[in-house]
Amino acid sequence: MKKRMITWTGVVAAALSAGCATTANQAYYDAEAAAMIQRDFHARGIATMDRLKQDELQLACTKHRTQLPADLERRLAAEQLAAIKLPADGKLMGDWKQGQRIAGSGRGMTWSDKPGVPSGGSCYNCHQLSPQQTSYGTLGPSLRNFGKMRGYTPETQKYAYQRIYNSKAFTPCSTMPRFGTSGTLTEQQIKDLVAYLMDPESPVNK
Repeated sequence: MKKRMITWTGVVAAALSAGCATTANQAYYDAEAAAMIQRDFHARGIATMDRLKQDELQLACTKHRTQLPADLERRLAAEQLAAIKLPADGKLMGDWKQGQRIAGSGRGMTWSDKPGVPSGGSCYNCHQLSPQQTSYGTLGPSLRNFGKMRGYTPETQKYAYQRIYNSKAFTPCSTMPRFGTSGTLTEQQIKDLVAYLMDPESPVNK
């Protein structure tokens, strides 16, 4: 899991599938799932207990199962967007070849990794990206021809950067990790991924 703080929605959903949950006993299943995680997760290496701490957004998504009240969703999305840090140099694109490597790497954030070792983006786990991919996940939308379809504009570059940095600024209960907010990816890595999506010479746009 490439997040310092995790959302328990999947675990709770698994617990609910064991029986017919109702509104009356939902709180019971939530408490059982939380207790199970606290009991069975043990700090090891860089995987410390802080990964179990949910912030307000994660707690809201756990409680409402992705169907947030409209006013709460707007507020949380605005807060997440405001917290995104754009590059101080104003440059949003790096090297698409490096971005391709990052997108295809699932390395990082496990207990055996050393602090400071660069992580991968694992983008292939959820997205189709280039025609060279032999396999890819479908949890997220296809990103083939991302720049070609949306236009190679500064506005689209900014959107891509923000979406990678913190997808929850657009969809609060998105399953996509907050790569920048969590520190999973560096500013330069996010720039490289933007280039992979946006550079006309990238295989994504061929």
